[in-house]
Amino acid sequence: MGIYLDPGNESFKKAVNSDIYIDKTGLIEILNSSLGKEKCLYSVSRPRRFGKSMAAGMIDAFYSRGCDSRELFDNLSIGKSEDYCVNLNKYHVLHIDMATFLNASKSDEDPVELMNKTVLDEFIELYPDIITGVITTVPKAIEAVWKNDGIGFVIIIDEWDCIIRDAKNDSKLIENYLKYLRGFFKTEESKKFVALGYITGILPIKRYEGESAMNNFVEYTMISPKNLAPFFGFTEKEIEPYLEKYDMPIEDVRKWYDGYVMETLNPDRSISYVHMYNPNSIVEAITFNKIESYWKNTGAFRQLNDYIGLDEKGLKSSVIKMLAGESCSVDVSTFQNDLTSFTSKDDVITALIHMGYLGFDSRTGEAFIPNEEVREVFDSAIKVGNWSEIADAIRESDELLHATWDGDSDKVAAMIEKSHQDYASILEYNDENSLALAIQMSYYTARKYYMIVREFPSGKGFADIAFIPKERGNNPAMIVELKWDEDADTAINQIVDKKYTGKLLDFTDNILLVGINYSKRTKEYSCRISKM
Repeated sequence: MGIYLDPGNESFKKAVNSDIYIDKTGLIEILNSSLGKEKCLYSVSRPRRFGKSMAAGMIDAFYSRGCDSRELFDNLSIGKSEDYCVNLNKYHVLHIDMATFLNASKSDEDPVELMNKTVLDEFIELYPDIITGVITTVPKAIEAVWKNDGIGFVIIIDEWDCIIRDAKNDSKLIENYLKYLRGFFKTEESKKFVALGYITGILPIKRYEGESAMNNFVEYTMISPKNLAPFFGFTEKEIEPYLEKYDMPIEDVRKWYDGYVMETLNPDRSISYVHMYNPNSIVEAITFNKIESYWKNTGAFRQLNDYIGLDEKGLKSSVIKMLAGESCSVDVSTFQNDLTSFTSKDDVITALIHMGYLGFDSRTGEAFIPNEEVREVFDSAIKVGNWSEIADAIRESDELLHATWDGDSDKVAAMIEKSHQDYASILEYNDENSLALAIQMSYYTARKYYMIVREFPSGKGFADIAFIPKERGNNPAMIVELKWDEDADTAINQIVDKKYTGKLLDFTDNILLVGINYSKRTKEYSCRISKM
């Protein structure tokens, strides 16, 4: 048993013995079905903190000859499969975490060479009679061991793309790295000794001209997870027992950590859609009995700021639209699977989907901010970024909300006018939809207290924007009606005439009617606020 070659099951044992453990061994059953077949190479890309390393440790424990894991798996779902014992602890496993070597390498040191030397030394230690001095690479060492005992290898490379992401400007290093990987997965010898290949990363596989080291992998991504979708995070059904045990409200957990809508291929070949929860955040929230953003503590907001601040046409208006609670269409087909070859806003948005900062609905082809946790990351990114006007407008939104509650019509009109001007350089100014988006952004922090709905159906028509309190209490429900070149009284009268009710019926004793008029000629606002 070694650290890299034929590792033990300690990592997975810790996961199973944790207070919160979700059984994901169904993934093993899918992998078993590919063992020794042509389609036995899996590339699984998902964001940080989405359980990539846990899955890799589970694969170690199941296949590695370096341990006996029967007691670990007997009572899990894989223990009920027909070929359970056929494959349990029957393979050589090589598990390499490339991030470890990238982080450990000195500024003038090649992380690929460091990895090769370190892992090769372990092969020599474990197989001194087989690994001779003429063998200088790990793939050649694998071949020698396989020729000696005929036992296939399960090769796991965790964070395989970290060199491509973090050393994105070092083309020579990337080229040498991809050539090195050919020895694992793209040679005639590897077709014999590889029983299963499993690589994990954040981005899909980058295709380089003249270099095809990885194009024989089947890819499973945040946009196209295929039949591995249930293993990308936690489903609501999986976490319900823990929420009940620890008395945590599902509504709050859903609002903060749900939102990743994933298309999945079911065993019967049908297609369905599942919602995924960020697994790390769920564990942290339940462990500490506190619902908050656990993602922003990773420094993610600074990374996010680098991307939303790019000068791609239409990017800022799309981000504002999503911040306002809307979805935006995106063409994910042009993305080059790297963080440098951006040619449009669609490429940037697609990168953010793969990195977990945005959700994606394949049914509509739209991206969106998935939940409150990620929204807080966006808030932090804007505060430290170069969107000073937008950041100021967001900071002022609390003041606007209180002015509305206080019925201060003049102040509300003045603040919305200023906010609209802040967005004018990004949104089309004299456009009804941009006005509604500007209003929603003006009331940005109201999302703490309200569910905000555009074109809210009620009575005889639709309210432009409805603010429905998340909890009954002191905060009033609000209906906002927008007018162009008329007056605020007309907006109020329209609300009353259409008898906006619906979900607002529960708040009929506490509803604010907010009429807002915008003059295209003067670019001035007027406002009237009254109680129903």
